[in-house]
Amino acid sequence: MTGRNQTVVSEFLLLGLAVEPEHQNLFYALFLAMYVTTVLGNLLIIFLIRLDSHLHTPMYLFLSNLSFSDLSFSSVTIPKLLQNIQSQDPSIPYAGCLTQMYFFLFFADLESFLLVAMAYDRYVAICFPLHYTTIMSPKLCLFLVVLPWVLTTFHAMLHTLLMARLHFCADNMIPHFFCDMSALLKLSCSDTRVNELVIFITGGLILVLPFLLIILSYARILSSILKVPSARGIRKAFSTCGSHLSVVSLFYGTVIGLYLCPSANNSTVKETVMALMYTVVTPMLNPFIYSLRNRDMKGALGRVFCRKKTPFSL
Repeated sequence: MTGRNQTVVSEFLLLGLAVEPEHQNLFYALFLAMYVTTVLGNLLIIFLIRLDSHLHTPMYLFLSNLSFSDLSFSSVTIPKLLQNIQSQDPSIPYAGCLTQMYFFLFFADLESFLLVAMAYDRYVAICFPLHYTTIMSPKLCLFLVVLPWVLTTFHAMLHTLLMARLHFCADNMIPHFFCDMSALLKLSCSDTRVNELVIFITGGLILVLPFLLIILSYARILSSILKVPSARGIRKAFSTCGSHLSVVSLFYGTVIGLYLCPSANNSTVKETVMALMYTVVTPMLNPFIYSLRNRDMKGALGRVFCRKKTPFSL
């Protein structure tokens, strides 16, 4: 828009989570506790999988990558959120905002792809148990881990470069607690049609397609279980898949509700709460879901700690 005064924006203001001074310490302690829980819980899963040879299987290879993704995903937004609450200074530099947006997209996309890989792994394990080791070969597992990292790198970079070409006028207030891509587009005084088209196309590939593949995988799993009705088999299948389904429901439920099914009645507070669900709550709950619902993780925890205590008992 050549007729408008395009003031160069050097920083943005993150105003999505305004905390009253009397509640500042409470919110700070709450989010700090959630972040520490997320970090320690996901690090514990990563170290257990690395230290216990019983967990050196495809399923736990994907889980360790998912835990790293959750840990990093939270670290993209929560430290800045804590800083804003503590200092009451919601500003973030222009370059810092684009950097946060890049890593936010990167780790969100990575989690989406890893959930698909885990769904495929469960599908093969339950529907083709005798051929599991043949199908889930080391080469395929490596491919299913490396491919998400490559795709998400290019996808996040694409959106960041498209955002960097836009001009921002005097308005620099983002009604969010992080540099959300859609919020930034609303602030731009440039033509954003290309950005919106790319978001529409890639959004289907990155979010909708993985979600449909996960649904298809579990539909096939359910069909396979029902063909051979067995109480023991059903319990085993659901105990194996229950943790993964819980994570899928938490992650996709909030993301789809916020971005794919937006409501005109959604207030900034409601959108912020929904965003907190998949950026803060879900990464924190994942370690509890996988450790409390998974016998292998409980066994690994016992073996690792017993191994550490053995030298002292001799």
